[in-house]
Amino acid sequence: MSSALRDLRKSYEVIFVDDGSTDGSDKALRRICGADPNLRFISLSRNFGQTAAISAGIDSAKGDILVLMDGDLQNDPADIGLLLNGVAEGFDVVSGWRKDRKDPFLTRRLPSIVANALLSRLTGLRLHDFGCTLKAYRREVLEGVRLYGEMHRFIPVYAHWQGGRVTEVVVTHHRRQQGRSKYGLERIGKVVLDVIVMTFLGHHLVKPIYTFGFAGFLFLALSALIVTAMIVLKLFFGVYMIQTPLPVLAAMMFITGIINLLLGIIAEINIRTYFESQGKKTYSLRTRVNSEDRA
Repeated sequence: MSSALRDLRKSYEVIFVDDGSTDGSDKALRRICGADPNLRFISLSRNFGQTAAISAGIDSAKGDILVLMDGDLQNDPADIGLLLNGVAEGFDVVSGWRKDRKDPFLTRRLPSIVANALLSRLTGLRLHDFGCTLKAYRREVLEGVRLYGEMHRFIPVYAHWQGGRVTEVVVTHHRRQQGRSKYGLERIGKVVLDVIVMTFLGHHLVKPIYTFGFAGFLFLALSALIVTAMIVLKLFFGVYMIQTPLPVLAAMMFITGIINLLLGIIAEINIRTYFESQGKKTYSLRTRVNSEDRA
């Protein structure tokens, strides 16, 4: 790592984040960092997960460009130069693509292919490998980003939605030599749930009433359609409404529609409270020329 960074002839720092390991990694890292002033080490009080560990590293970093990398030795530090070249070309996020991935096909690569296709479709950001941690970011695109759950793979999506320029470069991927991955097929369910959350946040965060309101009107329309069907059955076929489940179904559709409309109003109030209490803006700026914020 250090030799690859020294070859770049740029100032750097390396932050190792120990996510509550129990294999003695913390002692080894303390010793390594003690011998090199460019190396830093932070240790979490327990295992919080990859997303939390990445957040801790981002919060501790001082540089203007941040490069994230897993500690399983499957990524090659020599590829950091490729990522930095992309940043130098004007991109805000340069994402690694493990094109020749050295992982089992059924349990790792196949779920990844499906998840990447789904994410590209729903988020509007076309990447081959959202799950590759090896990425370079300009610090400004990470300002204000708060990561929860398993959201670390969506950082480029956050940047893209804020107007950041994102690109992808092919990086080297090595076979795992030690340890065992904690990710398996069960990750698919988590990714699907995260995609639902991300899709809502990306397209409907500012105006949630549109989402809930549309659903509410849809259910109310279905309720009206069912009531119309009951009237037609009674007038033209002599079928009484109590002979069918349609009255209960119409009532359920009507109540669901009203609930969705009320949820939309509550969500609107919460979103406005969120932006105003946090002092957040509903837009982001790229550059300024002879312009300043008014107090």
